[in-house]
Amino acid sequence: MHILVCVKQVPDTTEVKIDPVTNTLIRQGVPSIVNPFDKNALEAALQLKEKHGGSVTVISMGPPQAKEALKECIAMGADEALLVSDRAFGGADTLATSYTLAAAAKKLGNVDMIICGKQAIDGDTAQVGPEMAEHLNMVQATCVSKIEVAGNVVRLEREQEEGYEVLETRLPVLITVIKSINEPRLPTVKGTMKANRKEIPVWTAADLDVKEGAIGLKGSPTQVRRIFTPGQRVQGQIIQADTAREAAAGLVNKLIEAKIV
Repeated sequence: MHILVCVKQVPDTTEVKIDPVTNTLIRQGVPSIVNPFDKNALEAALQLKEKHGGSVTVISMGPPQAKEALKECIAMGADEALLVSDRAFGGADTLATSYTLAAAAKKLGNVDMIICGKQAIDGDTAQVGPEMAEHLNMVQATCVSKIEVAGNVVRLEREQEEGYEVLETRLPVLITVIKSINEPRLPTVKGTMKANRKEIPVWTAADLDVKEGAIGLKGSPTQVRRIFTPGQRVQGQIIQADTAREAAAGLVNKLIEAKIV
């Protein structure tokens, strides 16, 4: 079984700052990490590989420095890694990103399962995985908390607000996972040494069967007009009184003064 895991290098959200002039994220000098949900996706793939055999490939679309995220995934146990990187991909929204990643998945071929994190912590859209499935005409299941494979049959549990939904489907399938599915392992010394020696191939737009008008900014119908930090919420006021009746009367007076009632 060949499992493809999609990962994204994201800024550490505890360090994110916004440029007040351009209203864009300041990435210079901000530490980057592997998207936490994608680590859960990788761990799920590695557990399936250990149980059923096969191989795990990690793929990322991003700038050249995203190789560091891929090397961390190799250190965790992934067999192969692939970076999709080109200036032509710049400015891509989720639709253009998913289209590009789907094209890379098609070129790889023989992919039985694609696992993605539920969402990236920098965008929180949870759209790339499902959109990839649509581009690939592949069965999809989102918010998965458990994966079991028996031959060609995949049994999945999806976490719901009031319980779990159990599904069965057949390979190939695209799955997005949530954090409760597992606890990602740490990179090993042996894995880190392997990652340091690993040459990660880079595919550009010329290497993929993509349409120029469907990638990058040209292929992105969504455009961010402005990013801003909401103003600090005004703190409420506690009405002090000896009795509940006096407190209620004080509240009514405050509401009248504010012309709310």
